[in-house]
Amino acid sequence: MSILKYSKSNSMAINNIKSLFRKVNHRLNKLSVLGKLSLFWLIALLGIAIFGEHLIPHSHKIPEFQTLLEPNKVNLLGTDDLGIDLLSQILYGARISMGVGLSVAFISVIIGSVAGGLAGYYQGRVDGAIMRVADAMLVIPRLPLTIVIAAFMGPSIYNIILVLSIFSWASVARIVRSLVLALMHEGYIIMAKTYGGGFCYIFRNHIISKIAPVLAINFMKVMGSAITAEAGLAFIGLSDPTTRSWGVILNHAMAFKGIYFTEFWKWWIVSPVVFMTLTMVSIAFLGRELEGKNSYGKSK
Repeated sequence: MSILKYSKSNSMAINNIKSLFRKVNHRLNKLSVLGKLSLFWLIALLGIAIFGEHLIPHSHKIPEFQTLLEPNKVNLLGTDDLGIDLLSQILYGARISMGVGLSVAFISVIIGSVAGGLAGYYQGRVDGAIMRVADAMLVIPRLPLTIVIAAFMGPSIYNIILVLSIFSWASVARIVRSLVLALMHEGYIIMAKTYGGGFCYIFRNHIISKIAPVLAINFMKVMGSAITAEAGLAFIGLSDPTTRSWGVILNHAMAFKGIYFTEFWKWWIVSPVVFMTLTMVSIAFLGRELEGKNSYGKSK
């Protein structure tokens, strides 16, 4: 009997996953041109982050050229003051920046989903305890405390991911809680509880598929915020200086004396800023598309 119950549970979970993929595919087909371009840019960056070692044209850490070369046929974005190809640094930096963004978003959405699900499902004291912690995370001044904790823990990508995740899950938890509270009044949820379905069963088979679109939107928002925060922390010297994230590149460029009195800023500073801006704009547009609106704010 238990084997049959387990089989039915797995079959229901698989059907929910298939239904989710159909919804995602339908949503992708409805993307506007701008949304598809944003998705293409993010997928390209993700590909660079995964296969960057095989795609970068030159070494991202070993000087191979003359210092401070302007953009040319060999060095498309020029070189820095050490003679390192700037395009190679930026492409490699995509691995760091995208890695931090995806990691923080993944951790925050998982923790926020579970915390919000528990709060909405059990309510009462469990709800009160979880939401008070979430409220504390939301009202604490995030940026100053993030800087203090990152400085105390030391310059490390893993420390940045940990610190940013601590402050990013609370908003997801509050949204999930409100959705779960509404779903708890649905007939199929009440029936599942009547027949002995626990939190894990109901959350996995009945709730996840309903809140998945909202989780995807929040994933994009947290990812964008994390990339910006990592760049900011790296810019002020709180990231691992041996990495070549976009923030570290900017920090290195700004430390060059007289950068604005020369022509070097035109490629040394502008290039990583353009890549970062395109990434943030793509995330914003794609998140807007996932909310069912086009880039001009018209309802679909």
